[in-house]
Amino acid sequence: MEESEFQSRVDLTHLSERVKSIRDEIGKVIVGQDHMIDLLITALLADGHVLIEGVPGVAKTLTAKLFSKIISVNFSRVQFTPDLMPSDVVGTSVFNVKNSEFEFKPGPIFSNIVLIDEINRAPAKTQAALFEVMEERQVTVDGRTHKMKAPYMVLATQNPIEHEGTYRLPEAQLDRFLFKVVVDYPELEEEVDIIARQHARSGVQPLDEINPVLKAEDIAAMKTFAQQVHVEENIIRYIAQIVQETRNNPLLFLGASPRASIAILNASKSFAIIQGRDFINPEDIKRMAMPVLRHRIALSPEKEMEGISPDTVVEQIINKIEVPR
Repeated sequence: MEESEFQSRVDLTHLSERVKSIRDEIGKVIVGQDHMIDLLITALLADGHVLIEGVPGVAKTLTAKLFSKIISVNFSRVQFTPDLMPSDVVGTSVFNVKNSEFEFKPGPIFSNIVLIDEINRAPAKTQAALFEVMEERQVTVDGRTHKMKAPYMVLATQNPIEHEGTYRLPEAQLDRFLFKVVVDYPELEEEVDIIARQHARSGVQPLDEINPVLKAEDIAAMKTFAQQVHVEENIIRYIAQIVQETRNNPLLFLGASPRASIAILNASKSFAIIQGRDFINPEDIKRMAMPVLRHRIALSPEKEMEGISPDTVVEQIINKIEVPR
């Protein structure tokens, strides 16, 4: 027993070193945003997708591109626009004159890490094309199913301010994102650092400073560790109580589904792993509950008009539920 525990500690130490190297590489370019970077790593290990919301210029797209370069896998980027068609994203069948057969030409959604810029600018028909691939890691075109290769992760950005020419993401699609990450403006000292680094860079592109530190097989091994994380029964009940409260809260018109409960569990297991632990504690649940729940709940119209945010309600719920001992 002692030998197996020792072996586990060695493996987790090695894994923690990998996570630190990811943070260090992104830190060469990105100032701050530590929580966002941790959530991206967590989502990757939890096999989840991430919606990144923030005003233009806060490095949403750059961080996603840097994150993809750190991992030695395929990467593609799609700029969503109002005239984008589903076939522009998933691909289409093209007639081959030589063999008189239709051949499927994959779209940009066929990659390992897919960055979708301004996801809320495409119409509902194009949004619906993402439902199957985000949930089942496959695309069905002309009756044929095409599987995605692991790892598979969608990183999507959106601007919370500019709503002209945008389309509201349906709840069913929002529910397919493991996290919604909100990126704020940097603090004064962080912005000073950003400006100083840009000046010192002397024209060198940020992506050129980043070195890959992970391969697909490394990610698969890390996912295996995440699945083996120990979870106490009282922790499971704690998750259920938080999610149940969203359905009974008078401030909310729509509460979270059981998929949210599972998302908090899986995210907490992966987050514990990147912290170098093989067990979940209540603090993991608290840290994961906000990004998991904020896009899965809907405020009542009256409270929305009063300017109350979903984050405020989630924080109240977390503070209300007794922490397990």
